[in-house]
Amino acid sequence: HVQLVESGGGLVLAGGSLRLSCAASGTIFIINVMGWYRQAPGKKRELVATVTNIGSTNYADSVKDRFTISRDNAKNTVYLQMNSLKPEDTAVYYCNAELNVARYWGQGTQVTVSS
Repeated sequence: HVQLVESGGGLVLAGGSLRLSCAASGTIFIINVMGWYRQAPGKKRELVATVTNIGSTNYADSVKDRFTISRDNAKNTVYLQMNSLKPEDTAVYYCNAELNVARYWGQGTQVTVSS
């Protein structure tokens, strides 16, 4: 079993920055893809960004050029640097890890951007 623990959410003014972290623990051989998703009130969960174990990244159009995803394979940790935050970025952000046999989710961390 794998556990994901997120940290770094909070309240920030529009234009500000936050950095999210997510550490995976448990029985892990390799995590193929780590990523961040978000869900705003009344909306479906959507992809924010993903990064593979060899460093290939993918971003939602809405966050390109503002957010940067990275990972430390030795620590099984993924990060999301969020700059130039907008009120529409307000959501619960969930960490995700895809292993060969299963996919795991974190408990979520709230990000609130006020105008």
